Formats: sequence, structure tokens, C-alpha cells
Amino acid sequence: MSSNDPTPDYDLDDTIELTTAEQVRAISDPLRTTILGLLHERAATVTELAGAVKRPKSTVAHHVGVLVRAGLLHVVRTRRVRAIEERYYGRTARMFYVGLGRQVDGVALPLDFNDFEVAAKESSSAYEIGRLRGYLRHARIPEQRAAEFWERIDQVVQEFDRLPRSGDEVYGFAVGLYPMLDYPTLPDRED
Repeated sequence: MSSNDPTPDYDLDDTIELTTAEQVRAISDPLRTTILGLLHERAATVTELAGAVKRPKSTVAHHVGVLVRAGLLHVVRTRRVRAIEERYYGRTARMFYVGLGRQVDGVALPLDFNDFEVAAKESSSAYEIGRLRGYLRHARIPEQRAAEFWERIDQVVQEFDRLPRSGDEVYGFAVGLYPMLDYPTLPDRED
């Protein structure tokens, strides 16, 4: 794919907030998140996705169906191949997110998967060959300042999502901001 190709090759919304338990469960499966990741590059058929993830077409078709029913994928185009109509699936948005403390009709949504747990597994081979870049920092700041900082981080994440898929390697990008509920703090100064 050349670096001048639009990424992906179909129209989609920038962001969609996940507001149902079905949607959150749909993105909580590692194979489905991989499918969503592949569709950042371009629309694809179930056959193409199955080949990319090295899983049976029936398995991938099931997972694509879950994502379609949850409103996270849809058919973006079709093409006739002999007597069969081939469907190309695409994401409905570049980024899906679950609002903090989100509830629907007074019922809490299920937890999304832990991005850091996923990133730790994905990054272990890069760490072993000395190619992992990462930082971990702590700061005692007011909640409002953390929210402002997160807005800036969100802009960087959206920029990363829009990068043309033109390189030879896939890079993971993990970022988070979380309260440290049991982190030690020094007492106030006495002077």
C-alpha cells in the first residue's frame, strides 16, 4: 500500500462512544480487536481476514457477525465473484471508547479489556530484542489537571490512528492515565 492511499479506504466516523453492554463485550475479545485493527488499513472480506489471522473462515465470520450486530462494523461495499456476492467490511469509527463510570439505565456496563495487559503481552517480544520504547511516571496533581492532560493525550492517539498504513512493521501504541489509590505520599512540610 502506498503512503498516499487514504487510510482506511472507506468513510467512517472519528469516534463512537460504546453505550451498550453488547458493544463493550464485542470489543473485549482479542480476536475481534485484531479484526478491528486490521480494518484500520482497508476494508476486507471474511476470507481476507481469516487468512490474515490464520483462523477458520467460520470462526472469523462469527466474530465479524458479533461486531456487525454491535454496530462496530458494517458492509462498506460488495462485489460479484461468479455467483457469490462478496462483502467488504469496515469499521464504523476510527476509535471506540467507553465513557468513565458509564452506566445504562442504572446498570454498569461490563469492563472493557485492560489495555495494559494486552500491551504487556504484545510488547514482550519487542522488549526481548531491545526495541521497546516506554515510560512510566507518577505525579501528584488535581483531578482537573489530569483530565486536561488526558485531552492532550487523546489528540496524540487520534493522530496515531490517522497515520497512513505504509510501513513494513506494525507498531503498538499504549498510553494510560490512572489514579494511584495506594501510592505513598509524603506528609505536608512542617515549616
